[in-house]
Amino acid sequence: MSTLRVLVVDDEPLARLRLRSLLDGMDSPAVQVLGEAADADEALRWLQQGSVDALLLDIRMPGRSGLALAEALKALPAPPAVVFVTAHAEHALKAFDLEAVDYLTKPVRRDRLQAALQRVAQRLQPAAAPAAATPVLVVHDRGRVLRLPLDEVLYLKAELKYVTLRTAGHSYVLDDALADLEQRLEALGAGFIRVHRNALVARHAVRALEYRSEERGEEGWSVRVAPLDEWLMVSRRQLPAVREALVETSTAPRAAVTPPDA
Repeated sequence: MSTLRVLVVDDEPLARLRLRSLLDGMDSPAVQVLGEAADADEALRWLQQGSVDALLLDIRMPGRSGLALAEALKALPAPPAVVFVTAHAEHALKAFDLEAVDYLTKPVRRDRLQAALQRVAQRLQPAAAPAAATPVLVVHDRGRVLRLPLDEVLYLKAELKYVTLRTAGHSYVLDDALADLEQRLEALGAGFIRVHRNALVARHAVRALEYRSEERGEEGWSVRVAPLDEWLMVSRRQLPAVREALVETSTAPRAAVTPPDA
């Protein structure tokens, strides 16, 4: 992997010094700080004379904000990748709208900074063949902003004041409302089924629809979610739509439908 060329943009000298110290000795990827800028205008002047692979960019600075600078970078012939580094978490969604590679909140950990720059390096590598971009769902997990590939999401379930999102390897507790998440999934064209007023399940993860007796003595229809081997209740209201959706899903293995005992 070639050396990643970086410009640090922050109005606080101590913040720029800390970023340099975190980058010092980093070898995966190797990083070279080519310059620093104390505000957006200084950064633009620097970029008009030279080029870098990535900006480590603060948001709140005197004059033009980091968000405004990221917007202005689009006019450059070869705009650098942007990794926002800020003390303010509330601008994350706008930052990702500007196609930022990552959004780090201060104080920055070295491993998080390294992971962000690894993503920058991956973007710079030539693709072996053209491929469609993988859709992602941007969510808030206990103060963090995450970009989760849609094909990894198995189900979302509202519980008390939070929503649990499950992938094969992780469970995330989201601050987002289930209704908002459902609208965003629909806008992305994602294949999710509402099985209950409190649950959405990815069609590809459904392996069975069965009438079951739960441990608490409750009986009713449930879907089995693979590869977790977990069961989620299906409400009577949603049962016809769930059955119809499973029948229409022809590109994935057909889910088994087991009726209640006669």
